Amino acid sequence: MLVDVRPRKRNAPRPAWKVQKAYHQWLRGRPCAVAKLGGCSGQMEAAHTPAPGSKGMGTKASDHNAIPLCKGHHVEHTLRGWSKIGLTRETAQKMAAEYWRLWKGDKGELA
Repeated sequence: MLVDVRPRKRNAPRPAWKVQKAYHQWLRGRPCAVAKLGGCSGQMEAAHTPAPGSKGMGTKASDHNAIPLCKGHHVEHTLRGWSKIGLTRETAQKMAAEYWRLWKGDKGELA
């Protein structure tokens, strides 16, 4: 059996309109979006919501479609789905839109 040991080719970088580093930093400074459930643990992370038109095969959703989740809830959502953290996809998308609206930073092309 032959095994390919060459380094893997890097995926193409995300398009600039999908990347909002300052927004991610701002999100990580917010409390966990599902803190009311209790059980928060770990650092805050930006959890991307499924957004039509923003995601495609092999690419992550745009950063403006993210909500703040603690590491524990982010892992729970990734492994078991939105319902396990008390949200639906639609609710998560609405929350992401509201966080994006509240952010006072430069929204660039997405303004």
